[in-house]
Amino acid sequence: MDVREEVASAMVTAAKTKDREALSALRMIKAALHNKEIDLRGELTSEDVLQVLSSMVKQRRDSIEQFKKGDRADLVEKEERELAIIQRFMPAQLSQKDIEQEIEKAIVEAGAASVRDMGKVMKILIPKLTGKADGKAVSEMVRKTLSS
Repeated sequence: MDVREEVASAMVTAAKTKDREALSALRMIKAALHNKEIDLRGELTSEDVLQVLSSMVKQRRDSIEQFKKGDRADLVEKEERELAIIQRFMPAQLSQKDIEQEIEKAIVEAGAASVRDMGKVMKILIPKLTGKADGKAVSEMVRKTLSS
């Protein structure tokens, strides 16, 4: 079953159980996927779906961070619930060790020697780790690894 079918199934369940928040988040996911499909003028690949979901996760994390700074606990909770729902449709996240191994492989593949080569390394890593690891964390790990 692909993600769109899983979302549709989850929407039916949420509607039956009258879970308004879940239904709202699921509709948001469905709309984002549909909009991406319209933008591409064709069927979405699994990479496209992963990219949309990753973008939604990043938006929620950024919002949570901003709402915490603004001392808005109610909005933080709402965003965290939406984040949890979106993450149900994402692949399992890689462990710290797996990410470090991927970074080491990318550094060797890019022939990176310093922080100046970070762009080359990230260019290799992004397609491999999209949706499987937080991009900001990966970027910081790469910077730390290249600077040492």
